[in-house]
Amino acid sequence: MTIETWFAFAGTSIILLVIPGPTVLLVVSYALGQGWRTALPTAIGVALGDFTAMTLSMLGVGALLATSALLFTVLKWIGAAYLVWLGIKLWQAGGALNAVPRTDRTSALKMLGHAWIVTALNPKSITFFVAFLPQFLSPNGSFLTQMVVFESTFVVLAFANAVGYALIASRARALVGSAKMISIFNKAGGTLLIGAGVAAAAARTAQN
Repeated sequence: MTIETWFAFAGTSIILLVIPGPTVLLVVSYALGQGWRTALPTAIGVALGDFTAMTLSMLGVGALLATSALLFTVLKWIGAAYLVWLGIKLWQAGGALNAVPRTDRTSALKMLGHAWIVTALNPKSITFFVAFLPQFLSPNGSFLTQMVVFESTFVVLAFANAVGYALIASRARALVGSAKMISIFNKAGGTLLIGAGVAAAAARTAQN
């Protein structure tokens, strides 16, 4: 794996994580209702959930890579198209973030478990990872090494993103509730996803 590939993966991951989704919505809901103390347990739950979803996705992609190079290439093309489609959907998403404050007193362990379930068992997460990860995997490199590096990077970034959202929600509620800010996140993220999909498709074409 080249350092350029890692930087591309890390940069794209940061953008994807910042885009509000079900996981962010849950983290914000807890933080709005119970303050900054929810940051650590929810962030740990998010990190474990992403680790679970990513591991399942990587094992599936790895099995496909070991089975057929042609099918792996087809998956990359499908993944590139999916990223473009996802970017277009984000552009159309508007600026709503319906995070209802969760005021019911919940233990840290329950918050952690809730965040893990929402993150890990969201079918869209696994689908996304299956489309996203092959764009950075090299068939010629050690799959296990790439798996460890990519998962470690994404999980750390996911943890930091969840903590950041929780702290912002507990300290600057107006910012989190701003439809304008959410719209900017969605449009910026959508643009970058479309760009990533187009770039991946262009790379596939150049290789062929």
